[in-house]
Amino acid sequence: MRERLASGFDPFVLPFLIGMLFVLGYCLFGALRILFELPAKDRKRFLLSLITPATAWKNVKDIFLNCLLHVKLWKRNKVLGYMHSSIAFGWFMIILLGHIEVMLFLPHRIKFFYYPIFFNFFVAETESTIQGAVLFFLMDLFLLIILSGITLAIIKRVRSLWFGMRRTTRPSLLDRIGLYSLWAIFPLRLLSETFTAHISGGSFLTLPMNWVFRQFFGNDLNYMPTWWAYSIVLGVFMCVLPFTRYMHIPAEMLLIPLRNAGLHILHPRKGYARVQFYSCPGCGVCIDACPMSVKKENLKDCTVYLNRQLRRGNEKRIEEISDKCLMCGKCTQVCQVQVDGPQMRLAQRSMRKYGINQHYSKVSAEEKISGLGSGKVLYFAGCMTHLTPGIKKAVCSLLDKAGANWTMMDPDGGLCCGRPMQLAGRKEQAREMRRINQEIIKASGCDVLLLSCPICYKVFKEKYKLSGIYVVHHSVFINELIHSGRLHVKKDADLKLVYHDPCELGRGCGIYDPPRSAVSAAGILVEAAQNREMSICCGGSLGSLSLNYEKRKDITLNSLRNLQAEDPDKIVTACPLCQSTYSTYSDIPVQDIAQIIDTCS
Repeated sequence: MRERLASGFDPFVLPFLIGMLFVLGYCLFGALRILFELPAKDRKRFLLSLITPATAWKNVKDIFLNCLLHVKLWKRNKVLGYMHSSIAFGWFMIILLGHIEVMLFLPHRIKFFYYPIFFNFFVAETESTIQGAVLFFLMDLFLLIILSGITLAIIKRVRSLWFGMRRTTRPSLLDRIGLYSLWAIFPLRLLSETFTAHISGGSFLTLPMNWVFRQFFGNDLNYMPTWWAYSIVLGVFMCVLPFTRYMHIPAEMLLIPLRNAGLHILHPRKGYARVQFYSCPGCGVCIDACPMSVKKENLKDCTVYLNRQLRRGNEKRIEEISDKCLMCGKCTQVCQVQVDGPQMRLAQRSMRKYGINQHYSKVSAEEKISGLGSGKVLYFAGCMTHLTPGIKKAVCSLLDKAGANWTMMDPDGGLCCGRPMQLAGRKEQAREMRRINQEIIKASGCDVLLLSCPICYKVFKEKYKLSGIYVVHHSVFINELIHSGRLHVKKDADLKLVYHDPCELGRGCGIYDPPRSAVSAAGILVEAAQNREMSICCGGSLGSLSLNYEKRKDITLNSLRNLQAEDPDKIVTACPLCQSTYSTYSDIPVQDIAQIIDTCS
């Protein structure tokens, strides 16, 4: 040991060194590749964000909170949150403590980047290192925390239901090698440090274990096999990491600053998109969350499997998974990394031709403008509201009751917000639709653009340039009319109403409270079993290009069961598509928020 202390090297570190150099080289090459795949303006935007103090601080904070502490997962499931953060944060801390030990006691050794990892091998206990008893204690403490997380991970692999996960992904062969080597790293580290604790020092965990081993094997413990084994599993894990789900560890540290720089997916397989699918941890949390998972045949159509196929380049499966998705966004909501599943699918769709023809450009903006009435409130019903005329009638009735100065943008239909074309990956056609609509809206001279469809609302809010115009969803506008006293609603204290959060309005736009406030004015509000950001899609989404009517039935029935947890008298939603879909199968009345309020006012 004294000789090794003098030289600062032992052959057993070679597997670790090889693995570390390989993974660092791979990640550096990958980062540069992604950087050069970005469009020039995005690359410049990203690099500038790195030196912008506010964004740089946010990057550091987000990486710490999301990559190490997994705060998002803690909020969803405390056991899973602890399991992930104990391993990630614990591993970070023992690496950090190892560097502190070297800097305090042997600063000239810091140039050997393997030295902090194997500090307890190289450094024999001396008068100087004995002062590091606090560091030895912390090392044992964090090692114990990591081992508790590994134990939970092993249990989860065989009993995932105990952790609130009905289903998990099946790991590939390389994933298994990475998984088992990860599980072995920390028990072997404990064993290695235990075997040398009487020489290099230890604390509450390693010293008692060292004493026990010496009672059985004598004072001259053969510690070299343990250190070799520890170094080898470290090397194996790092060598397979780039080809497994564990690539999400370095990829997420790049995804966060790219996201904070405000980048969007522009190419389906390159640049920002590549970082997205490599950042997927492969945990399978999105499987249970996906509304399609109610059918066993859909289990491998979730975002985690799309990302896996994107890595493999399996074009047929990529197309199938991309087309089938309902685009409800729940996978992104539950993802600890926030991989944007819907946007990834949209990007894949943009690569292909679907045989969709549109003649929207033949609509004359001038013709529509000439037939437009005058009003400070411009009401755009949209395609789905025209297909559910009861909603349109109720909205018009409420506007009249409130004494609003309003006119309708599409009284006879024929106008579309552009979302269907966008969902099919037809960006140019969608852009042309938006151009025509924008001309009509601006020509109307309106102050308020009112939408009764959440899909339309999200598109007009995010994709249109309507400076000076208040773009508002009818659920919010109705609530404002009630609380301003312009609408008088009579509350039925015996009527139990459950409100369904439409995907685009809730997860898509973050609007949860105003609709509930309006519904509460009409009756007693009760909640669904899963609500707000965890609301279950109705199944009628236009997002899916391949799910037929019959295959959507089970999704809708499952969503209805969720809504009827508190035995409501009526289901209230704020989306014409949801209202139409639920009405087909529901055994209790389903009404739009406008219909409920119109009846009570």
